[in-house]
Amino acid sequence: MDFKITDYKRCVVVKGLGRIDSATAPDIEKVLNDLVEEKKTIILDMSDITFVSSAGWWSIIRAYKELQKGNAGKVVLAGLNENVRSSMDLIGILPYFPTYDTLVEAVADI
Repeated sequence: MDFKITDYKRCVVVKGLGRIDSATAPDIEKVLNDLVEEKKTIILDMSDITFVSSAGWWSIIRAYKELQKGNAGKVVLAGLNENVRSSMDLIGILPYFPTYDTLVEAVADI
């Protein structure tokens, strides 16, 4: 899976397309691990992500935990569709992530 990365002054936006499953989770994990080193807030633009498996969520959670260690930033989710939001709610991780309806709202609030 390819990700478009846009660097802003206070955050980095990562946008993907399609599914984050066991086949593509290593791709997002590599991208997030590289970005964690910058110690900035990471906004995941999920508007074009249709599904996230448990492997995908673990990749995102690991980045979240690394950023939390040094209060270096956070992982923010924007543009969640109903299926992705429901899966987060089902596994109990929705309260841990700031979520926004649109990318514009997320960037403006950081």
